[in-house]
Amino acid sequence: MKLPYETCNHVFASLPQMERGVAKVLGGDPKGNNFLYTNGKSVIIRNINNPAIADIYTEHPHQVTVAKYAPSGFYIASGDVSGKIRIWDTTQKEHLLKYEYQPFGGKIKDIAWTEDSKRIACVGEGREKFGAVFLWDTGSSVGEISGHSKVINSVDIKQTRPYRLISGSDDNCGAFFEGPPFKFKFSIDHSRFVNCVRFSPDGNRFCTAGADGQIFLYDGKTGEKICALGGAKAHEGGVYAVSWSPDSSQLISASGDKTVKLWDVGTSTALTTFNMGADVMDQQLGCLWQKDHLLSVSLSGYINYLDKSNPDRPLRTIKGHSKSIQSLTVHKNGGRSYIYSGSHDGHINILSLGGGHNNDFSGKGHSNLVTKMAVDDADQLVTCSMDDTVRFTSVTKKEYSASNLVKMDVQPKHVSVAAGGLALAVCIGQVVFLKDKKKVFTLDSLDYEPEAGAIHPGGSTAAVGGADGKVRLYSVQGNTLKDEGKSVEAKGPVTDMAYSKDGAYLAVTDEKKVVTVFTVADNYSVKNDFYGHHAKVVTLAWSPDNEHFASGGMDMMVYVWTVNDADKRLKIPDAHRLHHVSGLAWIDEHTLVTTSHDASVKQWTLKF
Repeated sequence: MKLPYETCNHVFASLPQMERGVAKVLGGDPKGNNFLYTNGKSVIIRNINNPAIADIYTEHPHQVTVAKYAPSGFYIASGDVSGKIRIWDTTQKEHLLKYEYQPFGGKIKDIAWTEDSKRIACVGEGREKFGAVFLWDTGSSVGEISGHSKVINSVDIKQTRPYRLISGSDDNCGAFFEGPPFKFKFSIDHSRFVNCVRFSPDGNRFCTAGADGQIFLYDGKTGEKICALGGAKAHEGGVYAVSWSPDSSQLISASGDKTVKLWDVGTSTALTTFNMGADVMDQQLGCLWQKDHLLSVSLSGYINYLDKSNPDRPLRTIKGHSKSIQSLTVHKNGGRSYIYSGSHDGHINILSLGGGHNNDFSGKGHSNLVTKMAVDDADQLVTCSMDDTVRFTSVTKKEYSASNLVKMDVQPKHVSVAAGGLALAVCIGQVVFLKDKKKVFTLDSLDYEPEAGAIHPGGSTAAVGGADGKVRLYSVQGNTLKDEGKSVEAKGPVTDMAYSKDGAYLAVTDEKKVVTVFTVADNYSVKNDFYGHHAKVVTLAWSPDNEHFASGGMDMMVYVWTVNDADKRLKIPDAHRLHHVSGLAWIDEHTLVTTSHDASVKQWTLKF
């Protein structure tokens, strides 16, 4: 018998995937309600008024680089690094694929539609050509994007007839086309890479923005140069993106000089300069003007809602993860649940349930992948990272401090906690026992490679799982771990392990696709083996009810198991489509949280 069902009732989306020196294209829907960006193989659609409402499209087999709404609002065209363009439905939950094309072989960097939603232009890093224009329903060519000798970064089409097309390239030139069929007319010079080209909504003007810090304005119909915004230079750094106001009278520009500027097109002067910070992560690589909202994206991936009346402080900043999530835990504090997740780049995000708001710890934290985390009874988030440290960070103070960092001799890969300030860090070739944020005992020169560990909630036993498939049970005696020769067998190399909250069971996951549960009181005899995963199981978490636990694997599956009946299980296939599950945690006995390499967090309601 299978358990009834699960529903995904919340998707906490990732931030845009950013790269230093590379512009990020944001898309907006024609009605002005949503905005779009990409991260990894996902296209993320977010509600602009309430960004906690998000939808993720995950049908690209390769990394997606850009996505744009058709002016009709019914379809989105998204392009990936292999040169594929997928055109898919926006009205249905399933996002059915309408058409798929391969205009050229290589990364697609920008996409533009004609105003009737019938023609699409795309540009990028093709091997034989750098751009293409085609009919959306047949893929037939409607012109040629020629005139460039290097990668084309940006393209746009005039949204009024007669149609015009512009492009901007790494060959330091823009190009102007008439059509359809679109034909090259002339080049436009910059002194460095051209990062962004955009027509005004009314079609009367277009602008080109470059790595030379300049923004030039042109006549939309003839392509004649009108002026340079701000005189000699618009920005001190390269300009990565521009976006026009809906009435075509103003535009915003985003720059590597860590500012966004709001320009009056008529006078070609800056009305407002938004200072976004002093750190390299505050470089501005993308922007979007949607209705009354002015958005910009920082190199950190943070999305800023700009405030014209207070340019030094955004109205709101959307935080989160832009890199794959590797670890997860949940903690209740003051009656509210918080989800803590750690990513590939060392960033730890705090997600408060209820409002869906993301936050982070202040100060300098981990500098590399956060492999595992848990909250101890002193309300400290205990994290271990590939930067060879274990950190104890107060979840109430929310700031990193150097005094709460414990340096390891070698890289830690797993950490677990128990009452009384106990923590167990499993490192490469070493097991380190910590008490009150200090190393008190180290097991080394082991005859096995330790992979994961768990301390019994009662604090009496430390279990360590090895790459040899054995789980060794060390006795905790004062500040030492004593090897009394006790061990139990898993089915293969151990990947994760945890005691149930009441300490009655120990669950162990392994590379051989099995979860084994041992009964603690019965001398760790095997209670049940749980089969179902098609690939290595990498993570597990116990429900607060101590009767169910969840496991997640490289097969992108999550199973929720019943301890007393191995056949009674709930299966969540494709929990994070095309991405394996990296973390699991329970908010209560009916609510499970999953994270994955797609950098998103999902919350599931389980009905038993």
